[in-house]
Amino acid sequence: MSVVKVIEVNASSPTSVEDAVRRGLAKCAETVKNIKGAWVNEIKVVTDAGGGITEWRVNLRVSFVVE
Repeated sequence: MSVVKVIEVNASSPTSVEDAVRRGLAKCAETVKNIKGAWVNEIKVVTDAGGGITEWRVNLRVSFVVE
């Protein structure tokens, strides 16, 4: 039997949602082992005064097996 834990991680990128997800998972992997997957719970953008996107933000739920 294995136990899976889920944590929430917020990450951002100036280029895309996909890059924000990759950055979040990479940062998480620095301290968390056995990552098995992630859900993107929320996507948000930061804009400039003209409505242009300056930053993509994601909220991830990351699951990993507890040793």
